[in-house]
Amino acid sequence: MERTVGATPPRVLTIAGTDSGGGAGAAADLRAMAACGVHCCVAVTAVTVQNSLGVSGVHPVPPETVAAQIETVAADIGLDAVKTGMLASAAIIEAVAGACDRSGIGVGRPTPLVVDPVAASTYGDQLLPDDALDAFRALLFPRATLITPNLDEVRLLVGVDVHDRAAQYDAAVLLHRFGSRYVLVKGGHLREDLDSCVDLLYDGRTFVELPGPRFDTGDTHGSGDNMASAIASGLARGLSVPEAVALGKRYVVEAVRHSYPLGAGHGPVSPLWAVRPWWEDGVP
Repeated sequence: MERTVGATPPRVLTIAGTDSGGGAGAAADLRAMAACGVHCCVAVTAVTVQNSLGVSGVHPVPPETVAAQIETVAADIGLDAVKTGMLASAAIIEAVAGACDRSGIGVGRPTPLVVDPVAASTYGDQLLPDDALDAFRALLFPRATLITPNLDEVRLLVGVDVHDRAAQYDAAVLLHRFGSRYVLVKGGHLREDLDSCVDLLYDGRTFVELPGPRFDTGDTHGSGDNMASAIASGLARGLSVPEAVALGKRYVVEAVRHSYPLGAGHGPVSPLWAVRPWWEDGVP
């Protein structure tokens, strides 16, 4: 029997909840990271009951089990970057912060940490209790290499309702005060921009605007997960934060461009644009 040994790709861990509809959460992270050429490990934080119409149930994993998943993977497989998604409670956020410290993850440690503070639903509703938002600010943001809130999450985290570019800049400054190295304030929900979608990167000194097209589609489920996963993949490949964010922007623009309808509600963005259709080559 022929046996082959390939080179080990960069290794990225997503710490996230499941999505039974496959459009967001850990399912989206796995798909996006595979499309970006990295090996994706998973620490599950919650099992959700959802489809294209919304979330009807959330069942958190015990915090000690979340921490054990992180530490077990880091100790054996090793990690080149880590990305967080939905963290269902303050206790889970505290467990994640502790596991990151013990596993060399975050600012001042070998492994970069991308925090996507999933705190609002597709419709802008608050998903997390206030003590979990406090835990994000106090525990994870100071450990984060980069945080990637959308505008609904900005409103929940710093109380700024962003309606124009000036407010987007103000929000970036306020968010950076929580201690992350970089802040990326995503502009996808800024409806005053009719033709463009401008994300804003800030490192405490310099602002960088990342413009992109705006598409007329409601099928954007999982766009934030995909972008953060692509950024983490870029960091795992050795890119700087600005380079990785530029890669993530390029990736998510194409993922939204190729989004597709699914079910009766919001369809997902698609990583399939980045995958060569090898199955069309025929079976040897």
